[in-house]
Amino acid sequence: MKRANVLRAVLVLGGIFASAAPAAAQTTVGADASLFSSYVWRGLSLTNKPVLQPDLYVTIPTGKASVTLGGWANIDLGKYDDPEDDISESGGLSSFNFAEFDPWAEVAFPVGEKTTLTGGITAYIYPNDLTATSNGGFDSDANTVELYAKAAFDVLLSPKLSMWYDVDKINGAYFEASVSHTIPASEKVGIALGAIAGFSAGQGVPDSGDDSFNFADDGFTHLDLSAGVPLSAGVFSITPVFHFVINGDDFTKFTSPTDESDTKVWGGVTVSWSHGYGEAPAEEGATEAE
Repeated sequence: MKRANVLRAVLVLGGIFASAAPAAAQTTVGADASLFSSYVWRGLSLTNKPVLQPDLYVTIPTGKASVTLGGWANIDLGKYDDPEDDISESGGLSSFNFAEFDPWAEVAFPVGEKTTLTGGITAYIYPNDLTATSNGGFDSDANTVELYAKAAFDVLLSPKLSMWYDVDKINGAYFEASVSHTIPASEKVGIALGAIAGFSAGQGVPDSGDDSFNFADDGFTHLDLSAGVPLSAGVFSITPVFHFVINGDDFTKFTSPTDESDTKVWGGVTVSWSHGYGEAPAEEGATEAE
């Protein structure tokens, strides 16, 4: 799928739901900036040194549903050019390298009182032109597109099931099952605990050896256990987080050029901001007199 077709699909997706019903709540604009010790994606160490990951999005309510458009990026902060020690998504060409950009769009809507369904599309764009001296990395040959669907349940441990299907380079699926729970540490602070298990279903190395892939095999890829502490600072939310990953796939065990490990520890901090625009929805049962 070409990038132009991705944009067209995003616009059609948003247009269908935007015309389904008038907006009944606030439009929200938000931004995140994360500083992590490494870039870990689905258990895979794509960069094993510090990265900056900004994200910008806008959520537009459409009746009971909402449409969200966003863009996320990964920036390699250092010049990771030592093939014995470094893994770099940008190929280690320079410091503060813009290595990946992912535009995305999704539609979320409630089903009953306890379930929220989400469907979306995301493109993976790698802007670097790699050279013979590059330390690995991705260029435009790796650009691809995935469709995804998620089901979140408002019950004990907030379970969520997610599926991504690569419709361009890999033509395979990846699944995640997750749970989360917040333990109060004080009246204003809680510890957010999470667990994510990943599974490949068609994104492993193909028997033919001719196609692209993300993992060595199909099946269990990794288990990511996390703990974070969301804190408020004025209009910002600051969340330090710690991850302990149990690696199952041979590729997720590749945590550095000289180390294949069954586990990996990584973490960092995310600063988030969001603001609602427009008239806030009235609470049920409220009247103008109130």
